[in-house]
Amino acid sequence: MITIYLKQYNKIVREADIKLFDELGYDDILWIDLLSPTIQERKAVENFMEINLLTRQQIEEIESTSKYSETENAIFSNTNFFVPSQGGGFTVEPVSFIVSEGLLITTRNAEFRTFNEASKRLQMNARAYSTGYHLLISILEVRIDADADLVENVAKQIATLSKEISVDGQVDKRDITRINSLQEQTMSIRENIFDRQRILSGIQRSERFPNDIYPRIQLMMRDVSSLISHADFSFERLDYLQDTALGLITIEQNNTSKVFTLASVVFLPATLVASIYGMNFKWLPFLDLDYGWLIAMGMIVGFSALTYLLFKRIN
Repeated sequence: MITIYLKQYNKIVREADIKLFDELGYDDILWIDLLSPTIQERKAVENFMEINLLTRQQIEEIESTSKYSETENAIFSNTNFFVPSQGGGFTVEPVSFIVSEGLLITTRNAEFRTFNEASKRLQMNARAYSTGYHLLISILEVRIDADADLVENVAKQIATLSKEISVDGQVDKRDITRINSLQEQTMSIRENIFDRQRILSGIQRSERFPNDIYPRIQLMMRDVSSLISHADFSFERLDYLQDTALGLITIEQNNTSKVFTLASVVFLPATLVASIYGMNFKWLPFLDLDYGWLIAMGMIVGFSALTYLLFKRIN
């Protein structure tokens, strides 16, 4: 699907007809948004802009040059956005940004609230987005705000889990699984924020962007740095929580082992008496008495009670 944002009388008009490229020029268009585009739509944009759109494999490359690069005619920037999944987590989807001839081209394969929010801002205040450069920065600002919400959400989940473990003093398999899941989410968010930092660093070094954008870039860089620090703190807190959980599990296992050890020691003398009277010899004490078995049982109970009282006094 293709959405073309046209400049008309200080307002933005949305269209979805690739035939408009035959009638319009670069100055008439602000943004071309490609959502899971068809081959025909990709070819139409490539012919109109005289550039080659990136493939999904090129967008997903992790080299620094693939995250932000400039050519004579265009600026290329690739990053990852999060898409909420049914299990409560999220999946990662790559997004490509190209700024050429002052207009923005975005290529993606999933719906994002970031793009919907950017589109609303564009419709409400079209004058604030005179070029594709301004629109790109606005999308990144919205995305950084969304990243901040993700970091805060993970921090709240960590606090809730920590409180549950502290109150109950018990840990089960579900808690360990939740800790591991939060660790994976935190690492993914941190890696994604680093992506944003690399793009902003590239923009900051560039000389093509309008001068009024660079102060906003500095603010965004500070926001990204604070998010990275917050994500690092969350990861350290999860490490501490994991150590606490493993410590509680070890204590519980030690208590269980202590019970079995005490039981085995208490019944050790009784086992010795029973073993002696289980020998097949002709003469054993009290063997010929009618109530000899009562004496043997008394010895078993007496030795067990004596051992229990001895250990209880020692502790």
